[in-house]
Amino acid sequence: MVLCGIAAYLVVQYVTGGGARGCKVVSASGGATSYEFTPEQAVNAATIAAVGTEHDMPERAVTIALATALQESGLRNIEHGDRDSLGLFQQRPSQGWGTERQIMDPSYAAGMFYAHLAKVPDYTDLPLTVAAQRVQRSGYPEAYAKHEVDASLLAAALTGRAAATLTCDGRPARTASATGPDAVRAALVRDFGRDALREAGAQVGGTPVPAPTPAPSVTSTARGRTVTVPVPEGAKADATGRTERERGWQLAHWAVANSSALHIERVSYAGREWSAGRGADRWGPVGPADAGGAQESTGAVRIVTGQ
Repeated sequence: MVLCGIAAYLVVQYVTGGGARGCKVVSASGGATSYEFTPEQAVNAATIAAVGTEHDMPERAVTIALATALQESGLRNIEHGDRDSLGLFQQRPSQGWGTERQIMDPSYAAGMFYAHLAKVPDYTDLPLTVAAQRVQRSGYPEAYAKHEVDASLLAAALTGRAAATLTCDGRPARTASATGPDAVRAALVRDFGRDALREAGAQVGGTPVPAPTPAPSVTSTARGRTVTVPVPEGAKADATGRTERERGWQLAHWAVANSSALHIERVSYAGREWSAGRGADRWGPVGPADAGGAQESTGAVRIVTGQ
């Protein structure tokens, strides 16, 4: 019985994200509500949110998607599940969700979830668990509801509505396969789509990104460690009503969520700055220019990498 209890505890810790925490999201209202999670979970949550906004899905859709992934996989891209279920949303190849390889791609899996959610009539007005169940057809239809508070906090930060609310300790992951400005660029395009760096003036490693092309690429060998993504100032909003400033905060929070995986050391936007390892539990004012930083305006998200 003791061994069974230990085994059950370890399973729960794995699925729910127990153990070492490296990231935290807090309420923008200043209340005590918060959610702590791992860098692995942060990367996956940021991808789910980015894919949602790329497809012009509202924040409510992102909340539903995040709650679903929290329930189905603990925001982990797992290679197992009930029968042939796989990935963040435990989608099944045998049920037409895609090939095993496709489903194990978080961006693809999130896109498929949103495509099915968009077909649910009036899903934004439904209780979260009902909307999620219309997509998932789970054997436990009420299970999604318990994740709504945490998913709402994550969605508010990762869509940019709640500014400076997501932090990570930024400890470099040992499993990072690629780092540096080009890796950040590739990850941005992976999550946000081909338009991620197409704005005039975007720079990677000190080199301007070419004008809009089918697939933006950077071939420069410049030593710069910075990715700069311009965010126009003004009242312009996208199809879901999200402002440019919210888009800026989404990009900034995305970078922090990916800080361990991509060895990102500093992120600044709108006069606020996050630094790995130094006060990484908060966003502070942008400091004086130094080896990797510079005074920042609201007009760009600036991401400084370790390599």
